[in-house]
Amino acid sequence: MSKESSAKRGGIGFAGMLTILFIALKLTGHVDWSWWWVLAPLWIGWAVVLAILALLGLAAVLLS
Repeated sequence: MSKESSAKRGGIGFAGMLTILFIALKLTGHVDWSWWWVLAPLWIGWAVVLAILALLGLAAVLLS
């Protein structure tokens, strides 16, 4: 398989599947979570990355 064909292959991924599962559970009434938590797999990864970048930036400022 060439690099080009493997690069074009997409997919929904783990976070996408988890989001679909949580939405289905919310809409069918199996969970009574806030929509913030139902959609958490979409935004929690970005929140972790931003927190790490903020900590690195703070460390850079304090060490300079």
